[in-house]
Amino acid sequence: MTAPPTPRPTATAADGPETQPTGAAALHGSGLRLGYGNRIVAEDLDLPIPAGKVTALVGPNACGKSTALRALARLLEPSAGAVLLNGEDIASLSARDFALRLALLPQTPSAPDGITVRDLVARGRTPHQRWWRQWSAADEAAVDAALAATGASDLADRSIDELSGGQRQRVWIAMALAQDTPVLLLDEPTTYLDLAHQVDVLELVAGLNRTDGRTVVMVLHELNLACRYADHLVAMRDGRVLASGPPSRIVTPDLLREVFALDAEVISCPVAGTPLIVPRGNLRTSPS
Repeated sequence: MTAPPTPRPTATAADGPETQPTGAAALHGSGLRLGYGNRIVAEDLDLPIPAGKVTALVGPNACGKSTALRALARLLEPSAGAVLLNGEDIASLSARDFALRLALLPQTPSAPDGITVRDLVARGRTPHQRWWRQWSAADEAAVDAALAATGASDLADRSIDELSGGQRQRVWIAMALAQDTPVLLLDEPTTYLDLAHQVDVLELVAGLNRTDGRTVVMVLHELNLACRYADHLVAMRDGRVLASGPPSRIVTPDLLREVFALDAEVISCPVAGTPLIVPRGNLRTSPS
């Protein structure tokens, strides 16, 4: 096999293990103080993420979901507390070692103009490169597998600029998969997608978890989809976790009032048997 036509950047971080840990992995944010400058978003936040499960962070706008995800991804350094990956403080890991253990799909990823799908997905292999080990057959196989897993193989030679929103999102997920990590973080992966494409992306994520036991954490706004596709929900408000656990256990009318100020009925979904929220009204705007 030959390398794709564009050069692959090599890692510049400190040396780490030659291969990433295998199997499920658990994250735990312990006693986190998170903020931006003088603005504190979360104080003493405890955020355990179960291994080998799909976890969804849910809550109203500006409740701290994406801030918490940024801390788990080491994009935001806590001013107190620590994020542990399988019991190890992520702050102690080299950049390369961390990238071999955890992949992140940000909310609004960007790509160079004109880059092809295959070349974009191949960038997920960057942490696996070393000065003495450049592009290899194993890298090529990982890219092919990621494209196949996301149903994007037929897009491989197309420019990312030509793709629809749903196609692009599948390609970005393929890049994260090519990174070949036991933990995958997704910040609002269904944003700007219509309902059919939202379902496509979440079916894909759930399938990846079922296939290889990958630990997945995602921020979602659509609560009914979160209930259907997540094994574990974390409900947040004002930088605090108000409830966490399986959707069938924690999603109740009382929780919806407390977290979303929403008056709603919770019934069983006739298709999946998961909680289905039927709103009555917004408690903030409803007449008293």
